[in-house]
Amino acid sequence: MAAGRGLRMMPLTSHTSKAMIQFNNAMLIANSLKQLVKLNLETISITVGYKGAELAEYAIKEGVHNVFNTNGKGNSWWIYHTLLKQLDEPVLVLTCDNIVEIDLEWISQQYQQFNEPTCMLIPVKPVKGIEGDFIQHQNHKITTLSRTETTSIYGSGIQILNPKKINGMTEAVENFYDVWQQLMSKELLVASETYTKTWYSVNTEAQLQMAEKLYTNR
Repeated sequence: MAAGRGLRMMPLTSHTSKAMIQFNNAMLIANSLKQLVKLNLETISITVGYKGAELAEYAIKEGVHNVFNTNGKGNSWWIYHTLLKQLDEPVLVLTCDNIVEIDLEWISQQYQQFNEPTCMLIPVKPVKGIEGDFIQHQNHKITTLSRTETTSIYGSGIQILNPKKINGMTEAVENFYDVWQQLMSKELLVASETYTKTWYSVNTEAQLQMAEKLYTNR
């Protein structure tokens, strides 16, 4: 998902989208995209918004197969209103502002371990200064997501979901939080074990600078 405007990162995003700001001598989105391309996945799709044509051109050159323009729409709009809604198989969802080491083998193993749930969130241990939805669960079925009730884990922005199942189980909404609320009410939202690979999220200019330092010192 790379349709975010990045208003909290002004002035860096005054003339570009959040996905295209510079990180480690490349676009921010490149950190995850290059890893996905190396995995030789059957299909890589991207959502774009502000400056979508520029981002789409870059993404296609890098190996993306599908581009969905979701400008002005919420972050879950694509599940209900694009060709992906008919997809009856797992989709790995990443956000462009995540700086993460993608362990697809581990994520896939977790998805199988929890019986291919309709939607599975990948939690991480909270990182100081990075906001997130704190997770409460019972036997990995998520019961509460909260920004204020702190726990030992919160959402990373990484999830695996089945679009066709979600369409069959929920009403169409534009925000993932509203998707998750519907799934929680049906006990269909699952949390994997805690992800232990490198993870960081960039929402402000200060976080971008911190991420640069962490990346350089790895």
